Amino acid sequence: MIKKIAMLLAVASIVSVAAVTQAEENAGRQWPAPQWVSINEINHGAFDQLLKKYVDVNGRVNYQAWHQNSADRALLKNYLSDMSRANPDQEATRPARLAYWINAYNAVTIEGILRVYPTTSIRNHTAKLIGYNIWKNLIFTAGDKRVSLEDIEHKILRKMGEPRIHCAIVCASIGCPRLLNEAYVAQRLEQQLAVNTQDFFARQQNLQVDGRDLKLSQIISWFGSDFGKTQQQQMQVLSPYFPPAAQALVASGNYRVSFLEYDWNLNTQ
Repeated sequence: MIKKIAMLLAVASIVSVAAVTQAEENAGRQWPAPQWVSINEINHGAFDQLLKKYVDVNGRVNYQAWHQNSADRALLKNYLSDMSRANPDQEATRPARLAYWINAYNAVTIEGILRVYPTTSIRNHTAKLIGYNIWKNLIFTAGDKRVSLEDIEHKILRKMGEPRIHCAIVCASIGCPRLLNEAYVAQRLEQQLAVNTQDFFARQQNLQVDGRDLKLSQIISWFGSDFGKTQQQQMQVLSPYFPPAAQALVASGNYRVSFLEYDWNLNTQ
């Protein structure tokens, strides 16, 4: 009996591993090492062109039109392929690295959604056990590194010490920050991060003031530690980006923080 159970568990393990392996998909490509370049040399112009065409000022994406345009589908794939030439181990400036990985996260996410479109939510494609999980199984190649969306967010961007990335990377959901309708670039990164962080908190879905209650996006609940060790420190870091009423409430010191329901519906136009 014990041997039979062990055999069944072994078979189940093999099936599970096989299912996960089959579920893995690739974005970008593997370039020969002699063709690798510094992140500084990556041009984000193609992504900028696509974002301007398919994303409105509120960050909503016209997935339907993009999905139907084979030329622009190819342009996104070619952009990701070009991004794969970057060798993260080569020397590059911090702004260029941040811009590169923010764009990589957003571009890979869009590519992932276009592959499964039509869909109503990214959560329809995030299997927990067996099957395709877009955050884990859509793999982007950069030089000799193979990284998932989870890797980009948690192992790369969050470790760079710039918490405003949480107001820049977009998981294709309404509850996310708006998808900026331009690519992030090193030369204007500080301005872009500041503008989109301020925009994030200007939206009712992300911040509401109700008496002493300061109601914030779940993103701040999930990643608050990136902004400060204590809630007070977090609010001090964030409040310069708040609307005036919320700034005044934080300055008074007499407030309570709670969190709003997150909207996982697709950020489609």
